[in-house]
Amino acid sequence: MIFNADATVFFWINGLAGKVPFIDDIMSVLASDYLIPLVFALIIFALWFSGRDPESRWQNQRAALCALIAMGFANLAVEICNDFYDRLRPFELYPDAVNLLFYQPTDPSLPANTAAIGFAFAMGTWLVNRRVGLFLFTPALLLCFARVFVGVHYPLDIIAGAAIGIVVSFVALLVLWIGKPIPTLILKLARRLYLA
Repeated sequence: MIFNADATVFFWINGLAGKVPFIDDIMSVLASDYLIPLVFALIIFALWFSGRDPESRWQNQRAALCALIAMGFANLAVEICNDFYDRLRPFELYPDAVNLLFYQPTDPSLPANTAAIGFAFAMGTWLVNRRVGLFLFTPALLLCFARVFVGVHYPLDIIAGAAIGIVVSFVALLVLWIGKPIPTLILKLARRLYLA
């Protein structure tokens, strides 16, 4: 039942593909493995080195650490899920019906790794720095929508990946809180070496 609804929503979104070449090009770039991850990397870099005063800089660096830890946990969680469940991608189940605008990934469809990473990054940042974290949900959502649009994920894959990303962000924050002396030591050492 839920997979039927998932396929229906997928075909509604993917049915928009292939109609306007300009929009297809934009969605292909947004869905790529490069643009949004590059944006995330630049934001982590900017967070790490920004701050008007030592306290705001410390908060930004903790946000960057939380996001990085959350992304690591998200990747691990997706790998574990993939060992137990191997859902075929839409273009594998419906090769003649999907408007595929992207290369064919070979890993399982559920959960969506890109959604898990994107939401782990956004939520991990948001838990420490609300303003920047709130902004980061926009590229994460764009990436997720684009992945459905280009035909490589079902909406349920995205929802599952996003849920994983959000949950592991709280785990990452807990790790930062419990192990507070370790990030503090790392940041002090990085400052002495002019790396923070």
